[in-house]
Amino acid sequence: MTDVRTPALLVVMDGRGIAPAGPDNAISLASIPFWDSLIEKYPNTTLGASGEDVGLPAGQMGNSEVGHLNIGAGRIVYQSLSLINNAIKDGSIKDNPVLTRAMDAVIADDKTLHIMGLVSPGGVHSNLVHAEALVAMAAERGVKRIRIDAFTDGRDVAPQSGAGIMEGFVKYLEGVAARYNTDIAIATIAGRYYGMDRDNRWEREELAYNAIVLGEGVEASDPVEALKSYYEEDPRGDEFVKPVVLDKGGLNDGDAIIFFNFRPDRAREITRALTEPEFTGFERKKFANLASFVTMTEYDPTFNHVDIAFGKIVPPHVLADVISDAGLTQFHTAETEKYAHVTFFLNGGIEAPKKNETRVLIPSPKVATYDLQPEMSEPGVTARLTEAINNDEADFYVVNYANCDMVGHTGVVDAARRATEAVDHGLSKIIPAILAKGGFALITADHGNADHMYNEVDGKKMPVTSHTTSRVPLIIVDDKQPELLDVPDARLCDVAPTLLAMMGIERPAEMTGRVLIKQ
Repeated sequence: MTDVRTPALLVVMDGRGIAPAGPDNAISLASIPFWDSLIEKYPNTTLGASGEDVGLPAGQMGNSEVGHLNIGAGRIVYQSLSLINNAIKDGSIKDNPVLTRAMDAVIADDKTLHIMGLVSPGGVHSNLVHAEALVAMAAERGVKRIRIDAFTDGRDVAPQSGAGIMEGFVKYLEGVAARYNTDIAIATIAGRYYGMDRDNRWEREELAYNAIVLGEGVEASDPVEALKSYYEEDPRGDEFVKPVVLDKGGLNDGDAIIFFNFRPDRAREITRALTEPEFTGFERKKFANLASFVTMTEYDPTFNHVDIAFGKIVPPHVLADVISDAGLTQFHTAETEKYAHVTFFLNGGIEAPKKNETRVLIPSPKVATYDLQPEMSEPGVTARLTEAINNDEADFYVVNYANCDMVGHTGVVDAARRATEAVDHGLSKIIPAILAKGGFALITADHGNADHMYNEVDGKKMPVTSHTTSRVPLIIVDDKQPELLDVPDARLCDVAPTLLAMMGIERPAEMTGRVLIKQ
């Protein structure tokens, strides 16, 4: 520890991926002379920031939360969707104690297992594969009566795709029922507008609740035909399907529910209504005392009446821990939009600051959309960080520049170009400051965005406001000119081990990311 090298700086340029130059790539359109000079002078490479490189399913774009989590953890942190997918793939889901307990409870008392969630292949809130796996697992285990409480999508998939999705799902259920001699049926259908509200529109949730619990709603006998009939009445599609009841048995004492949505935000309200004894969102005509209510992931840490099948993973010994344990000081800063990312997410999902960790929040500008002010709060972030470096306020600094991501989301190419130029201005101030102190910097990004701003469809430019699956840059700015190793599959989790190696600090065994420089 006597040879620890400081100061060190980690720069995360949010939403800045690497893609072919072109009119849709705002980064390639920008005038960024300082960046160009760094690329010319210092060793640089690219990092995987999407899909399996960051613990997501193959082909899925990264995001700021996942990116910072992987950067700080120094290892691939598998996200909930991947954890569930992997458990299904390797069969370990069949041994999940939370799931098996719920199933065994209804087997023992001859009760009904309700499997509830968004029946959609969209992959945003749920995955239909998860529902199918749970049905098969329950039937194989010996559950004799399974009822599906289905929410229909229409947002993350085509508006009227639900009938076709439901038809395939019903055929799957029929196959499982025949194989295991199990009574399996769709009990209720409700559009996500009703069953997956997140704005405390309790009058909507009440209709979904009454269908599930009381068997009250539009009566139907065939789930596919029910959806087709609905389309004739309301062309808006699946999102707005008024609750349909196909089995009037409802939800009863001793039954169990497995809610297979993995994303929390739109799963919380119906969960509260179904589980909380003191619930006040609306007057419930009936409240079932369930044997178990299982959520696939943690929806809310305050929920006391649910069991979580795949608990939150908090990676131990992340970068901030190692810096703190070495007796060093650290300084984390960003503007409001990305403050949580350089604190909570970078620190492994832990809210409390580490010992000797200073956090500085720079307010984001109050504008309707950030294309109106592409520089955002870069000047303030840059000024405060430069001041901190000049005054030796810490041994390790980390900063996030939000511009390319937040402006990229607006779909306005010229604004994203100016956002990229604003980040270059920031780099031109903070990098000379850290080098003047004899320190070094690692400059990277968490995911792509501004590198692909539109698609051309029939001669029309259609804005792309989502993230990309592009690789992201890594520049090692150090006047000692370390030798960069040839690691073609380098990824975000290699950043922390590389930074610690340059500081002369031993990385913990949990950091399985690679050091990208010759030691």
